Amino acid sequence: QVQLVESGGGLVQAGGSLRLSCAASRRTFSTLSMGWFRQAPGKEREFVAAISWSGINIYYTDSVKGRFTISRDNAKNTVFLQMNSLKPEDTAVYYCAADETITGATIRRVYEYDYWGQGTQVTVSS
Repeated sequence: QVQLVESGGGLVQAGGSLRLSCAASRRTFSTLSMGWFRQAPGKEREFVAAISWSGINIYYTDSVKGRFTISRDNAKNTVFLQMNSLKPEDTAVYYCAADETITGATIRRVYEYDYWGQGTQVTVSS
């Protein structure tokens, strides 16, 4: 079992920045691929970014490329999402997810992840 706890959300003006963190309870954090997803009101949960267990392979959805950066610190069992140049359309609840068997072919798929955090709200005002 893995427990994930997100933090770092909040209210920010357009153009601003936030840094989300996701702390994992599992000692073998380094074996987990990690993903960030978001869900806006009335919309389905969507992929934002992911990082492989090694940190070598990184993936982004097109709408955040060049603005968001995912990273991980295996010594601290934590994955981060640095969000810059935020836009009102980035407003959503952001979820951290983890899985130990996911591959590059499926890392963007919501239903492939076994473990989820409770989410943290990000609101970007115009």
